[in-house]
Formats: sequence, structure tokens, C-alpha cells
Amino acid sequence: MENYAEFADEQLLLLVKERDRLAFTELYQRHWQLVYLHAYNLLADADEAKDLVQDVFFAFWEKADELNVSVNLKGYLYKAMRNRIFSLIRRRKVSDQFVSLLMEELDGLDNATVEAIEERELLALIDAEIARLPAKMREVFELSRKSFLTQKEIAERLGMSEEAVKKQIHRALRLLRAKLGRYAGFYVLLLASA
Repeated sequence: MENYAEFADEQLLLLVKERDRLAFTELYQRHWQLVYLHAYNLLADADEAKDLVQDVFFAFWEKADELNVSVNLKGYLYKAMRNRIFSLIRRRKVSDQFVSLLMEELDGLDNATVEAIEERELLALIDAEIARLPAKMREVFELSRKSFLTQKEIAERLGMSEEAVKKQIHRALRLLRAKLGRYAGFYVLLLASA
């Protein structure tokens, strides 16, 4: 068994190019702390620095067969880490800018706008629940609440008794209250009184 600790970086790199895992482990043991310290000094975040060290060495393993053996390994790893850090900072900056813009937009909405948005969402929820009612019940309910027909007019139009129309409306309201009551109490009450 070979003692990889006695090998120079260039020799280990040749072995890594041949997919020698022990040679890779030796290079990792030699250089991970330097790469970590570089990341930690710039980020001041130990977990983020550890993650980036793993990323750099994983990429190194994946691209080892493309590397020039005469490359300065410390310089290569240092540059790879620097590029990862810059990429991370760019992503953070973009996401921070996005969050800042979003917060500004939300802060810019006045209460009336927020209430209007909530009301539209609530009405859409109510319409969706009405659409889920059984077909005949939905038809009776919509004629009553959206077309503002009387129970007598609905009964005549659909060939039903007024009592059957009244029961359909009552059942529809009960179902809607059960589904929407906690979200749309006021609107369900309005539907009931219409």
C-alpha cells in the first residue's frame, strides 16, 4: 500500500485524474482548511463556508481529468473558491434586491387596496364553492342570488314547487356556510339575506 502523504501534489493530481479516491482524499486533507479559511474570512459564516468547500472539492473531483498536471493546485482551489463566493454573493444580492422590492411594493399598498384584494379572493372562493353545489341546487341558488328572481318566479321557470325552491336555497346556504363560514361569514350572511 502506497503512502500518499509522501507524494507531491502533482503526483497526487496524476492519480486523481485516473480516479484514485485515496489520492483525492489526501489532496482534500492537505488543502481543505486553506480553502475553508478563505471562504470563512469573506463570508463570516461557518456553515456556508463548509458548504462551499464541499462544492469546490466536488467540482474538482468531477473536472480532475481536465486539469493540467502542472497547475498550481493551491492557486486553482483558491480561485475556484473565490468564484463560488462571488457567485453566492451575486445570488444573495439579487434575491435581497428582489425581497426589498417586494417589501416596498407591499408597504406601498394602502389598506383599501389590501382589502380590495382580499375581497376579490374571497368572492372567487365563494364562486368556486357555488360551482361545486349539485347542478339543480346551483341553478336555483344562482337564479335567486345572482338573477334576483323570487322563489315563485324560480318555481315557475323550473317547473318546481315554491317549497322545493325554498328548500334548495336553504340547503345551498347551509352548505356554503359549512364550507365558507369561517372565511366568508359576512358574505354568506349577505347571500342569506338577498
